[in-house]
Amino acid sequence: MSKILFVEDDPFIAEIYKKKFESSGFEVLNVITGKAVLKEALVQKFDLILLDLVIPEMSGTEVLRELRHNPKYDADLKVVVFSNLSSTEDREECLKLGANGFISKTEFSPTEVVAEVNRFLNQFSEQKKNVSRQEQDPAQQVKLGKRILLIEDEAVFVEMFSRRLRDEGYEVVAEVNGIAGLDTAIKEHFDMIITDVMMPGMEGSEAIRRLKEIKGKASVPIFFFSASLDDQRLKVLTDSGLGNRTFLKTQVTPSELTYAVNDFFKEQK
Repeated sequence: MSKILFVEDDPFIAEIYKKKFESSGFEVLNVITGKAVLKEALVQKFDLILLDLVIPEMSGTEVLRELRHNPKYDADLKVVVFSNLSSTEDREECLKLGANGFISKTEFSPTEVVAEVNRFLNQFSEQKKNVSRQEQDPAQQVKLGKRILLIEDEAVFVEMFSRRLRDEGYEVVAEVNGIAGLDTAIKEHFDMIITDVMMPGMEGSEAIRRLKEIKGKASVPIFFFSASLDDQRLKVLTDSGLGNRTFLKTQVTPSELTYAVNDFFKEQK
């Protein structure tokens, strides 16, 4: 049974989520203040803290900063931010402070939140196993020697996806727009390119189309993802032959993308 610390000061919302998590097999402790989070994190063991940003006594970011910079707290304690404040800037700040993930309150139903928490816990478990394997066999730190180019303009997604791929043992190079991504893809060797479709400067699909016109680059595997294309447009993109797989960025977790990359390379053997 996974044990989570659920940080929420609205009693009505807290009760809804507490019952939802408990009915899904979680042990849940609800606290309402930042100071209470710090107190409980010292005396109890949690698999995950689900942390709101707007709470009494201390803000969520202040709590996160204390958890990550005070050595009396477990450095491996997993913290996922769960907040209405979900702009790109909010997400980036939380990740820089050491959050392990972010769930927007406005984007998920209670049932979907439980599913997201389960995905995060599975991801953390896989990361721990990978670290253990790498410590036992340092030669596996760069998985099969594979290099991946990640072209993505949102820092929060660059951080989440590249970190998970590196945890798995891949070497990851990131570029933040289509023009820079195309230039890097031309100059360097990559075993796979993962690119957002909608990019500043040049769309990802256009960058890949130009890349595949260059001698020696046509066979590079391509994974597309996007937060804005509907299923039909993603299917059209797949059917175009430019990419090997397409994903909705908001519906694929870092672990799920990494598993897809693993499966792809296994199939190429």
